[in-house]
Amino acid sequence: MSDLADLRAALESRTGPAMLPALAYTSSEVLAWEQRFVFAGTWACLGRLDELLPPGTTQRAVPVGDVAGLLTRADARVRLFANTCRHRGHELLTGDASSAHRAIVCPYHSWSYDLAGRVLAAPGFREADGFAPESHGLVELPVAEWSGWLFGHGTRPVGDPDVPDFDAHLGALVAIVAPYRPEALRLGERHDYEVAANWKVIAENYHECYHCPAIHPELCRVSPPTSGDNYHLPGAWVGGSMRLGDGVATMSLDGASRGWPIAGVSPTTVEYLHMLPNLLVSAHPDYVMTHRLLPLAPDRTLVECSWYFPPDGEGRLPDPAYAVDFWDLTNRQDWTACESVQRGLASPHFRPGPLAPGEDAVARFDAIVAAAYLGRGFATDAT
Repeated sequence: MSDLADLRAALESRTGPAMLPALAYTSSEVLAWEQRFVFAGTWACLGRLDELLPPGTTQRAVPVGDVAGLLTRADARVRLFANTCRHRGHELLTGDASSAHRAIVCPYHSWSYDLAGRVLAAPGFREADGFAPESHGLVELPVAEWSGWLFGHGTRPVGDPDVPDFDAHLGALVAIVAPYRPEALRLGERHDYEVAANWKVIAENYHECYHCPAIHPELCRVSPPTSGDNYHLPGAWVGGSMRLGDGVATMSLDGASRGWPIAGVSPTTVEYLHMLPNLLVSAHPDYVMTHRLLPLAPDRTLVECSWYFPPDGEGRLPDPAYAVDFWDLTNRQDWTACESVQRGLASPHFRPGPLAPGEDAVARFDAIVAAAYLGRGFATDAT
């Protein structure tokens, strides 16, 4: 039997909330399946629109799970295409390359396309009998923008009835995030971490503060670890909120803010929200931090951590250090724990343990992923 078949058999036989079987975190076969059906097959976060396609940039290569994608922008319209020439399949741009050109040119045989994916030129085919350029345009894929982020679907073309509905994927998350107006915030700093752990181990750690008293003394001083209250609302997301301590303005090492409050949001609450599969949004009274998870291997994940702040009336940003220093320390504490969990998962003696009542968000996350493994879709109402 394959790892995926073994995993499915183990999930069918389990009772009660528990961690996923070890194969979910250690198998290359399972990760390859996730890249195609969980990342490419749902709505993966590609990054921020203003960073992917800044003014003057017309094209950028992006991964959508295991599918190579190509973003274009022309006349304010953003499109996503399969990054595959319709001639012999060569990538049109490689890696995360970008271009400011108005035409997309394949570097292999110089086929060219406009930014809407239509063939402009196919050298040598002018006299070819039966060649119809309009039949060889780039394959357009679904793309959506929400709160400044771009999301792509990589397995089905635009117009396919089986493309998952983006609004249903977001569900009730929209109303929780909207007051923070992330699209109006600006990047203050970004750290990239390469963590020796499966992406789901990192996500599960994010979804509970059961571990906080043991490894996060700084966090516990500014936010009571038992103050969490998780949501059970529609959408392919998991999350909850926590309270700040008395007299605490934000999550920083001394609890003080050195930025500006985001108008219209709670001054005493931090939201911890995970839009599946790979965008974690931590919304504070004065900044929004995100983690974007990019699996590299079953036991390795690139975590792109970004801090976004509201500018003052003159367009200036605060010094981000007060937020960055706190969360860089907290992140590294988490990564150490996640890497230890990953090593434990590789032990032949590991068996999925029970989840505590306070780990209900972990249970919800695991249930959504388990439903996908079992072929029940990326269920937005899994519990």
